[in-house]
Amino acid sequence: MGAFTGKTLLIVGGTGSFGNAVLNRFLSTDIGQIRIFSRDEKKQDDMRHEFQAKLPEVSDKIRFFIGDVRDLGSIKEAMHGVDYVFHAAALKQVPSCEFFPLEAVKTNVIGTDNVLTAAISCGVKSVICLSTDKAAYPVNAMGTSKAMMEKVVVAKSRTASGTKICCTRYGNVLCSRGSVVPLWIEQIKEGKPLTITEPKMTRFIMSLDEAVDLVLFAFEQGESGDILVQKAPACTIDVLAKAVCQLFHYEKEPKVIGIRHGEKLYETLLTNEECANALDLGDFYRVPCDKRDLNYDKYYKVGDTQRSSLSEFDSNNTQLLTVEQVMEKLLSLEYIRSELAAWEKRL
Repeated sequence: MGAFTGKTLLIVGGTGSFGNAVLNRFLSTDIGQIRIFSRDEKKQDDMRHEFQAKLPEVSDKIRFFIGDVRDLGSIKEAMHGVDYVFHAAALKQVPSCEFFPLEAVKTNVIGTDNVLTAAISCGVKSVICLSTDKAAYPVNAMGTSKAMMEKVVVAKSRTASGTKICCTRYGNVLCSRGSVVPLWIEQIKEGKPLTITEPKMTRFIMSLDEAVDLVLFAFEQGESGDILVQKAPACTIDVLAKAVCQLFHYEKEPKVIGIRHGEKLYETLLTNEECANALDLGDFYRVPCDKRDLNYDKYYKVGDTQRSSLSEFDSNNTQLLTVEQVMEKLLSLEYIRSELAAWEKRL
């Protein structure tokens, strides 16, 4: 794995879907050690047993640390001797953050500051923080807390000379924990109609492997203070539901339940304001850190009139996938193939 050979990687919030994807990608390589930091001892124990059974010859590379990003002391304990950090811990559910916004702030904003403070003090070489499309033009508490998280990342990067700090921003990860496709599959198993918020709603979609690819791109190519964005495709919720129904040969009519607290009709990955300085890197956008200082007086005399020709990148103007294309993307996921095999045995 090149830069990861013999190194220690810490995944903050590592018991989630992203952490499992990283373990599946890295554990059999020549990486030295992978540390999993989270507050859920049950999920840690489940993960420990899963990888002991699945990859017994390398499972001893995993180390588990119980703690909470809200507690600077506990994250510092896990950070000693770490080379690189992937920070994935967050409160992600839009409705729950709407009802408990301060909890989102404590984890997503203050928690991120704690992770970066610990990383800088422990001499970590690189930290990649995971953000979301909901941080761009945020209208809900979850997105607002993630937008503030990004601001913390950029601000810390200005003074952290020995630690590279970057941020990745991406949309919905198919079949991740708490996402809609696993919910729909459970509804199919129970013979219930699929619940759809708004059929015309569009969302960016990507696989867990693509999320890991984006983080690795930021790790390899990003500069401190960067926000890296992948040019992901999107689809309507209606198309996604039809793709799931066709895969499972399910014909019950979906039930439209309406938009939930804090949801938007479409999401944005790159704002018009960010386009002023963003760089098009082919499959990715790079939003570099604004390195101007607080002395704005000098800008009254000397300005910069150049602006990038890029325009806003959102889930309405990206490539919109068809039902067939979404089915193909779903079939590339091990989770879907496993669920389909189990479903076909029941038929």
